[in-house]
Amino acid sequence: MSSNTDLHLITVKLEELRPTQITVGFREVDLKRAHWKSLDKKGRVAAIDNHWFPAVLGPKQRYYVVDHHHLGLAWLNEGVPSARVTVIKDLSWLDPTIFWRMMEHNQWVHPFDAQGQRCDYAALPKQLTGLADDPYRSLAGELRGAGGYAKDTTPFSEFLWADYLRLKVDSARVQKDFNKALADALAHAHDPDARYLPGWSGVVPVASAPAATSATASGKGKSKKKG
Repeated sequence: MSSNTDLHLITVKLEELRPTQITVGFREVDLKRAHWKSLDKKGRVAAIDNHWFPAVLGPKQRYYVVDHHHLGLAWLNEGVPSARVTVIKDLSWLDPTIFWRMMEHNQWVHPFDAQGQRCDYAALPKQLTGLADDPYRSLAGELRGAGGYAKDTTPFSEFLWADYLRLKVDSARVQKDFNKALADALAHAHDPDARYLPGWSGVVPVASAPAATSATASGKGKSKKKG
């Protein structure tokens, strides 16, 4: 590890970065690997200079990255030795229990597996290469690229969409025919029941008018008899 000329950035070996999630979408990782391979030497230098990995400094002086997991894994698989890291918070002095509590409070950790099930923090991989594949995370990423929903700053928004798509798109289709799975996802992306999701761009259903009460229905417009 060495200091960078920019005091806000440091250079850290990619293999030393600690993930704050359990899964990524391997399809998205492969796309980033292909992009890296398409770059010339100058382009690769620029890519490393322009992509900063936000991280929290945790116990034992470990860097826990809170974004760019796909990019980090792609670069690591392509033999990139290190990356530029910007420390957004120093929590290295905290007890591990309090550290993870603060990570959760700030939405800097997403301990959910490839089935969308909550796990203990111990299940988080120790390196980026330990990240597992969640095909629905890939589907959620490509759904956004296809215009299914808008980019949003909500942390782990793609994982929220992945969990929604698990209920809508058959897993066998995601595995065997991704393009058809994406078409299915697009068909459900604007449904009203997805309106709780970040970046949703559908139409909110119009609430139906309340039915008139029997008293109102029977009495309204009637005049009293005289005499």
